[in-house]
Amino acid sequence: MNKGKRSSGKRRSSDRVVGRVEPIQTFLIVCEGKRTEPNYFRAFRVPANVQVQIIGEGYNTLSLVERAVVLSAEQYYHQVWCVFDRDSFPVKSFNAALMLAKQHKFHVAYSNEAFELWYLLHFHYLESSIQRATYITRLERELHREYFKNDSRMYNDLLSRQPDAIRNARRLLAMNSHPDPARDNPSTTVHLLVEELNKFSQDALFKALKAGEE
Repeated sequence: MNKGKRSSGKRRSSDRVVGRVEPIQTFLIVCEGKRTEPNYFRAFRVPANVQVQIIGEGYNTLSLVERAVVLSAEQYYHQVWCVFDRDSFPVKSFNAALMLAKQHKFHVAYSNEAFELWYLLHFHYLESSIQRATYITRLERELHREYFKNDSRMYNDLLSRQPDAIRNARRLLAMNSHPDPARDNPSTTVHLLVEELNKFSQDALFKALKAGEE
């Protein structure tokens, strides 16, 4: 990520803390939402030597990436991810956020139009543009209950369908031969972050599902 913070890779023996487990991977995930996205990503079960710092900033697009720049300058992370929605923000602001993230070698898990698109893809493939409010209506129909933005149950409730969501998200992204994230509605790259976290997942159910796919 932020190569300016990377050391030479050589660590003196005196720098090591006895009994400390060195992380094999460190994530910084900076989210637009204060609770919806953080609640979802905090539910991933990773081992102690994988450190995931998740921050719900309440910022959006460009200001969110700028915040990630500040945070990543304070500490080195193997992977820095910015999670934000296209929503109704100006195309210029959205594209500027993507450009700034690229300059700092950050990853972006964006959703056009909203994060709930990722949830819907657990149930079926969707390539038609719909209004933000419609996401909620469709989700409630699939979940058979009321949906709340900060619902902490979403990861567990959707886990058994996660492989389907990943396949649907890949298909949706591949449909655009010349990707234009600001205008490709619907589209998402949330599955890319999910796949990275899954590399270290301790969730027995997820591992069983993946084994069945292979």
